[in-house]
Amino acid sequence: MHDLFDRYAEAWGRHDPDAIVALHTEDTHFHAHIGQEPAVGKTAVRQAFTELFTQFPDLAFEQVSLKTTPDFWAVEWKMSGTLAGTNYTFEVDLVDLISVENGLVKSKDSYLDAVSMQAQLGLVAAQ
Repeated sequence: MHDLFDRYAEAWGRHDPDAIVALHTEDTHFHAHIGQEPAVGKTAVRQAFTELFTQFPDLAFEQVSLKTTPDFWAVEWKMSGTLAGTNYTFEVDLVDLISVENGLVKSKDSYLDAVSMQAQLGLVAAQ
């Protein structure tokens, strides 16, 4: 389990959508719980990850905690980045809930403080 997690985290660190999606099942889904619809299937998930790296070219993750079972991960991160074409940066807490099936990522549900992120990026007024 930790080998898969390590390869997955490393692929994310390289911003490599192909390497990330290679570790997903064919019927995978990714859902960023910030008001977007889930991406379903490898093609849609790869597109969602590609768009994320384009929007935040320096996207980075610092692991805070990790809990694993043979078929599930719960990971807490500090996520940071800069909005492409701007000097606006953000740092927010992120929790990923990831299910694993037959040694591959079946689903990735990401929960973050979208309001704080948008305020830090100048997209909404700070509360």
